[in-house]
Amino acid sequence: MSTAARIDPGDVRRTLREAGIRARHSLSQNFLADVDVLEAIIAEANPGPGRRILEVGPGLGFLTRALLDAGAAVTAVELDRGLSAFLRSQFEAEIERGQLRLIEGDALDQDLNGLLDPPYDVVANLPYHITSPILHRLLGERPRPERLVLMVQREVAERIAAPPGQMSYLSVFVQYHARVRVAFNVPGTSFEPEPAVESAVIVAEPYPEDDRLPDAEAEDQLWRLVQAAFRERRKMLHNVLTRQLPVEPARVAAALEQAGIAPDRRPQTVAVGEWLALLDAFGHIGPDTRGRRRE
Repeated sequence: MSTAARIDPGDVRRTLREAGIRARHSLSQNFLADVDVLEAIIAEANPGPGRRILEVGPGLGFLTRALLDAGAAVTAVELDRGLSAFLRSQFEAEIERGQLRLIEGDALDQDLNGLLDPPYDVVANLPYHITSPILHRLLGERPRPERLVLMVQREVAERIAAPPGQMSYLSVFVQYHARVRVAFNVPGTSFEPEPAVESAVIVAEPYPEDDRLPDAEAEDQLWRLVQAAFRERRKMLHNVLTRQLPVEPARVAAALEQAGIAPDRRPQTVAVGEWLALLDAFGHIGPDTRGRRRE
């Protein structure tokens, strides 16, 4: 599709100046100013008329406008008071007829999974500093979105989609919940102001509920296991799990053998399916009082 108007860094600077708004580094505010990237995001999202979309951090509303022009019904959460006022003035008609719902506040304080009735998608240029907690919220709680198209920091995108050998706690978490891929990279020159890092757009499609562990307790056991291993990600699994879990060394060795995982493997080499096999071999692990790691 084509957006209604071309945008460039000059448009963004002019819009900010006219609205009396300054980009705030503390809120990771870098506004997309490349229409080709914008159209590529919309192509990945493929929003149809009436499709419910959650947008986190709409900023100046360029992505919001493209979603609305495609006929989507958008719920947007914006923390910045000045930007919220600007968006209300720009989208008065859409808000009036109910096509756009604008929520002013911190996305981390919202019940994101309860803001829209399912089915819904998430399309957002995420503030970099909240990427991990937002992913944990959207994927770890119900009802989950059917599709997520997210602009994130390139390094984080690569970590999320990493293959075995480069895995992290975050990649295991996301890949357990969803099929994920890096759709395309986005240079810093596509934003105003230009950030010091590159970005990337990821597409995540959550698996059906019956493809996951049967209940919250089983999932909690999985994350205790994975979290324990990644506390010492460069150490051998047998040694790490013996130190980090309330489990005897002989039981760790037996579980690794049953799961077909060599005891000298490192946590970053273990795929999601292998973690599930290892959990099955362990059975109940017991409580972990250290708290879940968030990357």
